[in-house]
Amino acid sequence: MTSQESVRYSAVVLGGGDPGDEFAAAHGVPVKPLIPVNGEPMALYVLRALQGSGRVARIAYVGPTTPEIEALIHLRVTDNGSLLGNLEAGVEALEAGGIRKGERVLVVTADIPMLTAREVQDVLDSASTDAALVYPVVRREVCEAAYPGVRRTYARLRGGSFTGGNLFILDPSLIGQFLPRLREVLAARKAPLKLAGLIGPGIFIKLLTGRLTVEALESKVSDILGVQARALITPHAAVGTDVDQDEDLALAEAYLGSEKERG
Repeated sequence: MTSQESVRYSAVVLGGGDPGDEFAAAHGVPVKPLIPVNGEPMALYVLRALQGSGRVARIAYVGPTTPEIEALIHLRVTDNGSLLGNLEAGVEALEAGGIRKGERVLVVTADIPMLTAREVQDVLDSASTDAALVYPVVRREVCEAAYPGVRRTYARLRGGSFTGGNLFILDPSLIGQFLPRLREVLAARKAPLKLAGLIGPGIFIKLLTGRLTVEALESKVSDILGVQARALITPHAAVGTDVDQDEDLALAEAYLGSEKERG
């Protein structure tokens, strides 16, 4: 078993977006991660958290940048127009620069400005080093306690209601093995019948009725992707709280403004 402290990490930060994003356009920027939060692009907060963690050796940033963003990244990658396309491009850019044996990649969306360096450290230290894919999730009560009034989408499982995190950890040597199946799952996520066909009717019914356990879901996802996948229940609400609309932006500005005053 490899200790978490000895694992080398690089990061892919997903800072691209839909050119027709009305939210970004309303704030006068081409993509959402460049929307200012208290006067600075929200992507900057994420990059500072990664840099401050002391655990991330290199950062590949996928999407449009600013001079302030450029100063905090190692590789700039052109936006490919899709989540998985950008993920692939970011990992390929890191590989071109040389990925060491055993190195893992932390993939983070650039729209979670409340993420802190300490939280990045804790997620990495808590993650399994044996799984090809580690996906943090956050309990509903944790999100609502940290950010009263926040609106998220939750999945009801036997152990509680969870929202998905906006970062995950992967083994880059296995990405080609599970990415095609992951693409199928993402394509089916809004088509119930197609999704039921992928995960099986029994699992699907348990998911709909809140009877599915986290462990059973892990096992099924591992079977579908053909690699070992693990969920990580994290106590950090920021991991599952992205900025998608003005309501979220106001929450982030208020929270980060009060944190700055306390700091």
